[in-house]
Amino acid sequence: MIDGQGQAYGRERGRTSRGPSKGKGRGAGRGGPRRRDRAELGLRFRRKTCRFCEEKSEALDYKDLRRLERLVSERGKILSRRLTGSCARHQRMVQQAVKRARYMALLPYIKK
Repeated sequence: MIDGQGQAYGRERGRTSRGPSKGKGRGAGRGGPRRRDRAELGLRFRRKTCRFCEEKSEALDYKDLRRLERLVSERGKILSRRLTGSCARHQRMVQQAVKRARYMALLPYIKK
C-alpha cells in the first residue's frame, strides 16, 4: 500500500507485522535449549486401554458410584478420554451415566 506521500509501507516495504525475523520456524532465536523428541530421550508413549472394553461391559450403571467417582475429577468435572483411557463409545456412556447420577443427586455437580 502507499501512504499519502507516495511511499510504500507494511509488507511491501519488506517489513513483517512482528519485526525482523531471527531464524526459521516458531520460537526460533529465543536462545533457550533445543526441545528434544520423546524418542530421543528414550521415552515411549504406552497407549492406555479401555477398561470397559477389557471387562466387556455392555452398560455402565449411573448407580455404580465407586466406578463413576474414578472418572470424575476432584472438582467434579468429567475426565477426558486422554486421561481415563476409555474408548469413544464408552466415554459417551460415562458421560451419560455421570449426568444421570448428578441429576439424581448421587454425584455433586461441583465440589468445592
